[in-house]
Amino acid sequence: MNRQLITWAIAAVLIVVFSVTAMTSCTRIDAGHEGILVKLYGTDKGVQDVSLVTGRVWYNPFTEEVYQFPTFVQTVDYSPFTVNAKDGSVFTVDPTISFRVLPGESPRIFSKYRKEIGQITETTLYNYTRDAFRIQFNKYSTDSIISNRQSFEDKVQLALGDALRKEGFDLEQMTSGLQYPEVIVQAVNLKNKAVQQAMQVENELKVAEAQARKKIVEAEAEAKANELRQRTLTPLLIQQQFIEKWNGSTPLYGNSPTFFKNVQ
Repeated sequence: MNRQLITWAIAAVLIVVFSVTAMTSCTRIDAGHEGILVKLYGTDKGVQDVSLVTGRVWYNPFTEEVYQFPTFVQTVDYSPFTVNAKDGSVFTVDPTISFRVLPGESPRIFSKYRKEIGQITETTLYNYTRDAFRIQFNKYSTDSIISNRQSFEDKVQLALGDALRKEGFDLEQMTSGLQYPEVIVQAVNLKNKAVQQAMQVENELKVAEAQARKKIVEAEAEAKANELRQRTLTPLLIQQQFIEKWNGSTPLYGNSPTFFKNVQ
């Protein structure tokens, strides 16, 4: 009987020690994070029994659990997806977003989604991103998107930012990674090629016109020079030039010898 009592006493002590140890688990909330203490048992099974904690947290691991939500800016690069424009053209979007959890919003986020931040990023935030692009694409035609790309992307970012803010997130930045349909890319390339060829032809025409004008100017200058020479070449001047260049021999012109040639 005494032996049995001793066994029970030892078991009771072990139970007490185990209970005390279990009820005094501790964790520390890292910098740049918010801690969420969740009661695993309650009237709403933890949905409403959620509280924000910071620093060092003591909790009972059998009835409570602590989650840490990062509050620093996170960047996620989603996989590409396709979206149809208003006129049916298919665009490819390869988005990247940078976001953070708004201060104090972690308990509300967890109460709604019951997931850690990584799971929420890959599911909920991804769906919001797809919807933001889909809604805006349905408002724009292909030409409008190409002609007003910056305005289009600004509206997508504004709509996505509003949607995430309602869920407790702040959208810091978004890039669309927008890729045009192949048909549009080919059409743009052909248009650019045609423009380049037209510019080349125009430049060649300008060169030809410049060369033609140069020849005209040269011809006009030559004609004026000849006219001026004709006006200045008088008979006396010609005879003077003849005398200056005469080598002393008697020149012969016609059938009879003459000293001067009649230049009139």
